[in-house]
Formats: sequence, C-alpha cells, structure tokens
Amino acid sequence: MDIVIRGVIVFIFLYVLMRIVGRRELSSLEPFDLILLVILGDAVQQGLTQDDYSMTGAILAVGTIAILQVTVSWANFHFPKLRSILDGEPVVIVQDGKPIEKNLKRERVTLDDLAEEARKQNIAKLEDIKWAVMETSGEISFIKKSDS
Repeated sequence: MDIVIRGVIVFIFLYVLMRIVGRRELSSLEPFDLILLVILGDAVQQGLTQDDYSMTGAILAVGTIAILQVTVSWANFHFPKLRSILDGEPVVIVQDGKPIEKNLKRERVTLDDLAEEARKQNIAKLEDIKWAVMETSGEISFIKKSDS
C-alpha cells in the first residue's frame, strides 16, 4: 500500500511540475532535456519504490501511475471545465502580423523562436501571419493572411 500512496504523490508532483515547466519546453526536447528526463525517471523510481525491487512493487508503481493517467484523461474528456486546468488553453501569440508581447513573454517564446517556427511552415515574415497560436501541446499553429 505504501507504493500506491507514493505513486499518487509522485504522479501529482510530476503533473504539476510539467504544467509549471511550460508547453514550449516540452514541445522541443533537446539532447540535454532527454538526459534530464532519464535522470528524473530514475530519481522518481527510487523515491517511488525505495528498496522494493520486486515485480509486485514494480507492477504496483507502474499500475498506479497508469490508472491515474487514465483517470485524468477520463476527467478531461467528461468534464470540460477541467480541461483548462489539466491541459491548459491555447494562447494567441500573433494577431494580424503583430506579436503579442505579453503572451510571448508568458509562454517564454522569443521573436527569434517565433520567426524560426514560421520559416518551418514557409512563412517568410511575421506580417504574413493572421494568427499564430501556441497550442496546448507546445506547438505553434499559423494561419496566413489571405492573398486577396
């Protein structure tokens, strides 16, 4: 039972941590970020199971976290009011070719980052963008101004 309680605590901690870290950081993992995640996983495992290296302990730990993830997903689907808390909301970062500085700062996106993402989608200038939205996944969606 101790492992299940630890699993719940670790799940809540990691969920809150991932929301605090921000979507931009999670959407583009650099090699250092991947190494950090592996180390984080190992550190969490030690705190989760302590000295219990049995199959039962591993199954309880992984099962608890899996059940919590399914529960959060179910709650997200069935209770729309929870979605903004659990997943966040998309944020408009460019409107009619003008960057919204307040939103860029909140999402920790520089103008260089924004321009780079626009170039990846064959948009040469920010002035060509009608809307740019930072999605809950951390990706940026662009809607170009019409050519007419």
